[in-house]
Amino acid sequence: MPLSHILIACECQTPHVTEEEVKAAFVSAYNKLVIEKKEIIANAELIRRTLCDTTSLQEEKRRLESEMAVLVDMVQGCIAENARIAQDQAEYQKRYDGLVAKYDAAKDKYDETVAVISAKEAQSARLTAFTKALRERDGIIEDFDESLWGCMVEHITVGRNKEMTVTFQDGTEIQA
Repeated sequence: MPLSHILIACECQTPHVTEEEVKAAFVSAYNKLVIEKKEIIANAELIRRTLCDTTSLQEEKRRLESEMAVLVDMVQGCIAENARIAQDQAEYQKRYDGLVAKYDAAKDKYDETVAVISAKEAQSARLTAFTKALRERDGIIEDFDESLWGCMVEHITVGRNKEMTVTFQDGTEIQA
């Protein structure tokens, strides 16, 4: 089972940590986390509702889709007009290039918006899984649980003296 969420804080004199030490650190940090379970869940849900809301971004995405569709129609109209009517090719090229530049700018904004929406939706899913896992568990854990690790841990930072800090999906950091 890979423990892929581990960061080493100091590149020089990197300590050797075993999988068992990482598992023990997670169990310890999780057990400290559940002491404040209700508050942690409430905060994670607030973060999810506030920071992961994509309503305005979805509106911006729709607006950009409409803008790009209009620009595509304008480019196609420009090309069709050039094919039907003899015109100054330098003037046509200038108009065509202007429309394509506007489309490219709208497409760049659209791609950025889609990427932000995707990142917020992914964060929302991680926070939802995090709060669900917390709700479903009662009390402390005695042994390492791989599925719990997978939905709870953002990463673990290992310091120079093997001290470990677990960063949970909600951003909570706990020294193990």
